[in-house]
Amino acid sequence: MADNDSVLSAARAWQGEPLAIATVISTWGSAPRPRGSHMLVHADGRFEGSVSGGCVESDILATAAEVIAGAPFQRKRYGVADAAAWEVGLPCGGEIEVIVQPVSAMGFDPELFDRIAEARADGQALTVETDLETGHSTLRDEGSAEVFRNRYDPPRRLLIVGAVQIAQSLAALATTLGIATVVIDPRARFLTAERFPGVVLDDRWPDEAIEALRPDPATAVVTLSHDIKIDDPALIAALASPAAYVGALGSKRSHAARLERLAAAGVSADALARIDGPVGLSIGAIGPAEIALSIAAAMVQAFHAPR
Repeated sequence: MADNDSVLSAARAWQGEPLAIATVISTWGSAPRPRGSHMLVHADGRFEGSVSGGCVESDILATAAEVIAGAPFQRKRYGVADAAAWEVGLPCGGEIEVIVQPVSAMGFDPELFDRIAEARADGQALTVETDLETGHSTLRDEGSAEVFRNRYDPPRRLLIVGAVQIAQSLAALATTLGIATVVIDPRARFLTAERFPGVVLDDRWPDEAIEALRPDPATAVVTLSHDIKIDDPALIAALASPAAYVGALGSKRSHAARLERLAAAGVSADALARIDGPVGLSIGAIGPAEIALSIAAAMVQAFHAPR
């Protein structure tokens, strides 16, 4: 999964200005950025995003300037085989193939940015197809012999139920990972901006909040309150959604009791099997920060699972 959120934001800010877009279309070995990663380049030299984490960006900037000036789209491959690898290459040992297109009707149509934004706002994925012979990107299958398909997933979100100490560490980790986070708790004393700086706070009852926030396949829901009145309704609401990950804090014994309660409430066995409980990867975590790390790791693993 390529993280292109900053590129899509820049495309909105630079709308109507001369631009080029670079895209990783293939990777081999220890490539630093995944397929589908973008780098958006403005005619004045500003850029957003990355195709290699810094290894080949200087050459991409030069190529983008040529494309903006009217040169045709270009397809470039970078690796470590040549003597100039440390100057323009990947000293990490990987290889990547990158295309550089004008942001125009003949290349990457500017309207595609709007269509991507609309789909993501609706919680839907959108696939853009690029003809690698002409450099033209479209939402339609044009029957080209060689095509690169790039899927744009909705923004990743995390809904944390229970404004407890673990939630503070987990919210901070998620924010660092670029995951939009909402902390949900009807208890006002727990849910304060001082305890959760820079995070969206929601004081509705969790089932009401989760139904309103509409978890999608790019959303994780984690219950941490240890309060049955708060956690159980939240889990029922989360399991009724296509959320990518549903986790619940608690011991094996408390999770077994939780499953019995939810089954009695009418939750199916298939739905109950979706709950990661006890929540998080088994890394021997001790203390709130390490438990939050184990939860974040399990959540990221779920986001990257094939769908």
